[in-house]
Amino acid sequence: MGWRLATRDDALEQGTIKRFDARFWTVDFPRPMMAAATTIAPDALRVDLQFQQTGDLAGLIWEAEDRWDHPLLAYATDRDFSGCVLRFRWRSGGLMPLDAVNGPTLTIEGRDGGGAPRIWHVRLWNYAEGDPDDAAVTLDFDALDGGFLLPGEAERVWPADIDRLFMSLVALGHVPGGAEASPSEAWVSLSEIACDGAKSVLAIGEAMVPEHGLRIATGYDDCYNLTPARVLRQVLQLGYRGPINHYVGMSHYPRLDADGRATLTGGALSGPCAAWHRDFATRAKALDYGLIVSLSYELFDAYAPDAWKQRAADGSPALTGWVPPSTLLSPANEAAMSYLQAVAVAFVGIAVAAGHAPRFQIGEPWWWVMPDGRPCLYDEAARAAFGGSPPEIASVRAPLSPGEIALLDQAGEMLAASTGALRDAVRAAAPRAEVLLLVYLPTVLDRAAPELRRANVPVGWVRPAYDVLQLEDYDWTVAGDAAGTARGVAAMEARLGYPVSEQHLLSGFVLRAEDRRQWRAIAEAAEAARARGVAETFVWALPQVARDGFVAFDLREAAVDAFDEVDFPLALGREASAAPGFSTAIVTSAGGHEQRNTAWADARMRYDAGPGVRAQADIETLLAFFRARRGAAKAFRFRDPFDDSSAGMTGAPAATDQAIGTGDGVATGFPLVKRYGAGPEAAVRRITRPVAGSVRVALDGVQVGGWTLGPLGEIRFDVPPAAGVAVTAGYRFDVPVRFEEDRLEVNRATFLAGEAPSVPLVEVRE
Repeated sequence: MGWRLATRDDALEQGTIKRFDARFWTVDFPRPMMAAATTIAPDALRVDLQFQQTGDLAGLIWEAEDRWDHPLLAYATDRDFSGCVLRFRWRSGGLMPLDAVNGPTLTIEGRDGGGAPRIWHVRLWNYAEGDPDDAAVTLDFDALDGGFLLPGEAERVWPADIDRLFMSLVALGHVPGGAEASPSEAWVSLSEIACDGAKSVLAIGEAMVPEHGLRIATGYDDCYNLTPARVLRQVLQLGYRGPINHYVGMSHYPRLDADGRATLTGGALSGPCAAWHRDFATRAKALDYGLIVSLSYELFDAYAPDAWKQRAADGSPALTGWVPPSTLLSPANEAAMSYLQAVAVAFVGIAVAAGHAPRFQIGEPWWWVMPDGRPCLYDEAARAAFGGSPPEIASVRAPLSPGEIALLDQAGEMLAASTGALRDAVRAAAPRAEVLLLVYLPTVLDRAAPELRRANVPVGWVRPAYDVLQLEDYDWTVAGDAAGTARGVAAMEARLGYPVSEQHLLSGFVLRAEDRRQWRAIAEAAEAARARGVAETFVWALPQVARDGFVAFDLREAAVDAFDEVDFPLALGREASAAPGFSTAIVTSAGGHEQRNTAWADARMRYDAGPGVRAQADIETLLAFFRARRGAAKAFRFRDPFDDSSAGMTGAPAATDQAIGTGDGVATGFPLVKRYGAGPEAAVRRITRPVAGSVRVALDGVQVGGWTLGPLGEIRFDVPPAAGVAVTAGYRFDVPVRFEEDRLEVNRATFLAGEAPSVPLVEVRE
């Protein structure tokens, strides 16, 4: 699999959209209220709102700069609205009407003609014709005035330098700055949206990345402000197909009571969330995507009733590191678990109503552990379930007593029972539902807390309790700890028994934009999982993919396995000729001077194995091998008779032959390389096909064990080498090659006359 981080300069495929296209508006609002925008026609959108307090105010937003789409798909930045005339039909219900004092206002943020920052407040009613709840609005940006009463309070808008338009939406009875509880629902639609004028058309990226085999994960908490049409446009055009793993989040789906706590009264989901997901599920089905609905035990802390929260022995609630924090719901609390079951059934019901096969993921269910090692097993319901006075574990990373170990076993049984009940609730509503279980390996398999898996990887999860086991490992991935991943996967397979064909991997994610270099490790981990044979590999998640410009593409030449782990017949290869080659562009000036640019950092080898064919038996062996490789379709191992060792060219390997890295106390994976030449000008060659049994490894010059040989020639240590330790290796190696052509010609007459056939082979980059 190939990948790159694209920028807007890479957006070569361009189309156009009309400014104010319904798909590209966004919403924003303060907690605890909720709002969501959906497109209801090509020229229409609807915003559903759930107000909680008298002072709540939401905004329907158009931005001059596209901050949300992938660089290859974003619309062009154009802050000049001169000559634009925006028209739409306004309809609303439950909102402050257009003619009210606090009615809908268009706030325009930008700069005046002198470049000074300015904000104008345009009362929409001043530009409306019709009723306060049903009117035609016309906004001519060349003749637009801010101010409540016109013309007396008019302030002419400067249209040539605008950053953002913010259309305010407030409930009936709105009190600016008010914090009193006042739950209400409302809606507004903008239809017949049209924009005319010289600046009414925007360029937009229209890349269409070919399907590459990876799947995508989305998260509602990160895309709640976008329309589903906008989200799915990115999924489709970035080459993702098959199922979408959609995490419903923890902070934007709950329906809240007057006190701002999660409730089932009136339904499990807030109205805006339900509207957004109905549109998302329907559009995903129309595009032939599957949908896996993902729900975790995590809930925004401010929305969780106190009794629902996991707690440490001193009563401290389990709080994540997000700001503001989320909490973890206690598997022992019946009300909390009933709530999760109702939420799960509601989301799965939306998917099924849209025509999807029911697929539900239980995401990262676990008992929280405080940073100092204290487990959160002591909320009131858990204490009661564990006998009233369970032993207090000071740290799961310290030696544990038999009683403390028994408590972890009890906690595991309770966690398994709670996930089983959640599974059964979904299947009661959707009997054919596929239920998946997501486990985050670095936490549940904490090496410093080996007994913790009793609580967080309970034996009640053993196959076939769930249909699919989904694994996440990205802490290990971004740290370069491939050995940790391998150990973790092996441990989960041994404990729970799910074969690789019943596993998924969620690869990612890059939390901060400044860490975008981590995409390399994520892409490599995704490819390693595919090579391992997992059923699906997901990139987590779309918002980070869009932010950083991540693009995946499939480099495989055919659907067949691209490499056969077999050797070219050694007897035929010993007499082969070898020809290393580079790709160099040479431009000669009129004066005879040359400018040379090399396109390859390393030579690509070519061989002719024909000289090794000396008898009828050799021809038969060659033809059989050629047919088994499907001609040029499949690569294979070839032993270079002139260069097959880390020691010089053909010498006996030693563990100190080649430097392959320096320890940093974190990384466990070190790819094998071979250097040709010395110093900064040395050519560095990746060795992807070392000969099994020939590899030797040394740390600071001392040959060591405690490592395994991973795919594509990567040394994986059980324990990361300490910072500053020199890592070296010695080995023999083969070259991955394929037949250069799909045709192999051998003529009996010329062969009997002593003329060797030509059997060209070419090196394959891995």
